[in-house]
Amino acid sequence: MIILASKSPRRKEILENLGFEYRCVPAETDETPVEGMSPADTVMLFSQRKAFAVKDEAGNGDVVLGMDTMVCIDGELLGKPRDEEDAFRMLKMLSGRKHNVITGYTVICGNKWESGCVSTDVYFRPLTDSEIRWYISTNEPMDKAGSYGIQGKGSLFVESVDGDFFSVIGFPVCTVFKVVKKLKNS
Repeated sequence: MIILASKSPRRKEILENLGFEYRCVPAETDETPVEGMSPADTVMLFSQRKAFAVKDEAGNGDVVLGMDTMVCIDGELLGKPRDEEDAFRMLKMLSGRKHNVITGYTVICGNKWESGCVSTDVYFRPLTDSEIRWYISTNEPMDKAGSYGIQGKGSLFVESVDGDFFSVIGFPVCTVFKVVKKLKNS
């Protein structure tokens, strides 16, 4: 059984599509960035906090997965927008530019654990203010890092992806399950 330390519908859908038995145990943890910490270290720290917050929910043989995703552009970390104005600001920043999406993960198997992150470059086409307002009106960006969902209507803005597509969604599937396999077999 997989214990998913998340309430993300996208992560749940990925596990369902893969046919894994899982249980969601959302972790309420501090997600305040630590000043001076790199984006990669930040998402790994947040993923660790989530995974260890729900570790006691795991039974013998269960795997705990904690993940956190952030968008990084011009040295600024973009998490989930606070409101529509914040979403507009983020999407304007991303318009016509390359940005980096980093997903940190922590896998716990019994008393063994490992953290890491996957970084992917995403290229947006130039966006008009009316396109951004339309997108915000769909409410899709309001619970997503960087204010967009590549797997949904936000795909209209993405010219290309250089790296792991699933990491942009918030679940670097191949990388995470290589770690699960390694920890289970060690």
